[in-house]
Amino acid sequence: MKAAASCFGAGTIVNAIATGKGAAFGLGLRANATAVVRSKAGGIEVHVPPGIDTVLAEATARRVLRRSRRKAGIEVTVDSEIPISRGLKSSSAVANAIALATCRALELDMDPMQIIHLTVDAAVEARVTITGAFDDACASFFGGVVVTDNTARRILRTDRLTEGLVAVVHVPRRMITKASLAGVDFSPIREEVDATFRLALEGDYFRAMERNSAAYAKILEIDESPAIRARAAGAMAAGITGTGPAIIALTKPVHLDAVSKALAADDAEVRTVGLNTIEAREVVP
Repeated sequence: MKAAASCFGAGTIVNAIATGKGAAFGLGLRANATAVVRSKAGGIEVHVPPGIDTVLAEATARRVLRRSRRKAGIEVTVDSEIPISRGLKSSSAVANAIALATCRALELDMDPMQIIHLTVDAAVEARVTITGAFDDACASFFGGVVVTDNTARRILRTDRLTEGLVAVVHVPRRMITKASLAGVDFSPIREEVDATFRLALEGDYFRAMERNSAAYAKILEIDESPAIRARAAGAMAAGITGTGPAIIALTKPVHLDAVSKALAADDAEVRTVGLNTIEAREVVP
């Protein structure tokens, strides 16, 4: 049996690292996975593009296989257009796509929250996350806006951003891996991020996104000036996504050219990306 699935990346409204509570929105950058059932019992074989964590891919497929209780093996192939280690939730999207494709190949019926819990557990096992990235996994799987308690793994609010917005993504060449953040103390910004999270919980996503960016820029030592330029050029909001270094600006199409120019830099690629509001189960691979 062979099956395929796709999931999308996401952008940050509130990064959960400082407080354990976060908010994110679906972003139209796609990760695809194909899973094939093999006769070799328990065997896991993965084929991923350079830079994508094989431990995460293997852990995700293995957890689904165990849940199915099938005496079989799984071969997984992944391709993704999401830049890795930039804060665009590539790990969540890849893990979700693998889990969904593997479920389909094994004819295993898991509801969305079961899949998300499984992929968060796999991400923790693979050490590609600090908080478990429950907010990112939910935004990747469901699309739209999710506001979550990552510690309790609860969705506190779902919503959609203003209709007609597009994202302009500033993608620097450099990466920031989760391993490189080991030992970083986020406690100095905890109070500010907690206040920012309350804004997101009230639906004030644009202010939350910008206050979150300002708070984390100091700790992560990321230059926030592209986001500031994007706001001046007409963006509704702009800020660092995840632990960066990518920056996302949300804008109406009328300001798209100006915002894109404001984000342009010699050391970065600028992409225009739609927002995702489609649940992964409904996405055609």
